[in-house]
Amino acid sequence: MAHVERSMDQQGSAYSLFQTAIMLEGRVRARTEELTGLMHRLERSNEALVAAKEEAETANRSKTRFLAAASHDLLQPLNAARLSLSAMVDLPLGPEAFAIAGQVERGLQTIEDLIKTLLDISKLDAGVVRPAMKGIGLRDLFAALAASFQPLAERKGLRLAIRCPDLHAESDPVLLQRILQNLVANAIRYTDSGGVLVAARRREGGIRIDVVDSGAGIAEAERDLVFEEFYRGSRTGSGHRDDGAPGLGLGLSIVRRMAQALDHPLALTSRPEHGTRVSLRLPQAAPPLPDREPPRLAPLTRLTGARILVVENDPSTADALTRLLQNWDAQVSVYRDLAGVAAAMSAGATAPDLLILDYHLDDGACGLDVADYLRSISPAPLPVIVTTADHSPEIEMRTAEIGAELVHKPTKPAQLRSLLTYMLA
Repeated sequence: MAHVERSMDQQGSAYSLFQTAIMLEGRVRARTEELTGLMHRLERSNEALVAAKEEAETANRSKTRFLAAASHDLLQPLNAARLSLSAMVDLPLGPEAFAIAGQVERGLQTIEDLIKTLLDISKLDAGVVRPAMKGIGLRDLFAALAASFQPLAERKGLRLAIRCPDLHAESDPVLLQRILQNLVANAIRYTDSGGVLVAARRREGGIRIDVVDSGAGIAEAERDLVFEEFYRGSRTGSGHRDDGAPGLGLGLSIVRRMAQALDHPLALTSRPEHGTRVSLRLPQAAPPLPDREPPRLAPLTRLTGARILVVENDPSTADALTRLLQNWDAQVSVYRDLAGVAAAMSAGATAPDLLILDYHLDDGACGLDVADYLRSISPAPLPVIVTTADHSPEIEMRTAEIGAELVHKPTKPAQLRSLLTYMLA
C-alpha cells in the first residue's frame, strides 16, 4: 500500500511539474510574442522617423531651390533699378535730386541685403553651404574690417579699435569675413557712445576673436533670443543703421548659423548699460605660403570708344546697362541671345572689345555659348564678364573654366567700371 501511495505521489509530482512546464512555456511564448510585437513597432517607428527625416530634408531643399529661384527673379528688376539710378546720377542734377537718388539707393541696398540674407539662411539650414577650410591671415582680414567700418564709426562719433597680432586661423575666409562683418556692424549699430574693439589673441591652443562694444548691453533674458530671426530686442540704443533705416534683425541669426557650419564656438556676454562682448573661437593654423602679388587695377578712366557687346534677355536691365555704359563713352551693342549675335556678325558687325553676358538666357540658353561662338571667330583674345543673380558653385566653376570674370547681380556700377577699366587696359 505504501508503495502504491509513493507511486501516486510521484505521478502527482510529475503531473504538477508537467503543468508548471506548460504554464512557463505559455508565459515564455506570450513574452516572446510581446517582445516580437514591440520590435516590429520599433521598426515601424524607425521607418516612420526615417521617412519623416527624408521628407523634412526634401522640403528644406525645395525651400532652398524656391528661394534661390525667387531671389533670382527679384534681383533682376533690382539690378535694373540700380543701374538706371547710377546712369541718372551721372546726368547733371540738382542737390535735391542727388539727395533723393541717395535715399533710393539706400532703399535698394536694404532690399538686396534682405534677399541675400534670407537665401544665405536657407542654404545654411539645408546644409547646402560647404565650408572650404584653409589658413587665413587674420591681420589682413582685420585691416579690411577697419577700412570698411571706420567711416561708419566716425560718423557716429565712435572709436573703432583693431587689435590683431600676426595670427593665422583655420577657417573659411568668405564665411569668417561675413561673420565678423555682421558682428562689427551690429556692435556699431547698437552703440551710441564710446567705441567698438575687435581683437584676436591666442587662447587655449587656438585663437579667440572678440567683438566688444560699449553699447546698451543685453538683458540676460534676451541673450538667447538675439540670435533668432528678426529679433531686435528692447535695447535702448538706436538700433538703426547709419542711413537711418532700422536693422533687419538677421545679422546675429546668420552669424550663429555660419559659426555652426564652421564648427567655431560662439559665446555672448553682456552687462546692461555697460556693453556686450561676442567671442568666436577658431583653430590656429600655420602661416600659408606667400601668394604672388595680385595685379594692380588701372586708375578709373572714361571708357571712350570701347566696343562692348551686351547679351541680356531682361529688357529693363539691358536698357539700364546700355545707358550706364554710354554715359562712360563706350559703344554698346545689345542682343537678347546667341542667334541675334550670330546674325549681326554675319551681317558684318564690328568685333567687340569686351563681352558682358547674362548667364541665364531665354529657353534655358546660357550666355557662355555666346562667348564660345565669338571667341571662335575672333583672332584676338576676347575678355568676358558674366553677370548672374545665381550664386551656385557650378556657375562660378564654369565661368572660371573659360577665364571670364563673374559679377553677381545686382551689379554695383563702381565695381563694374573698375573691372571694365582693368580688363580693357
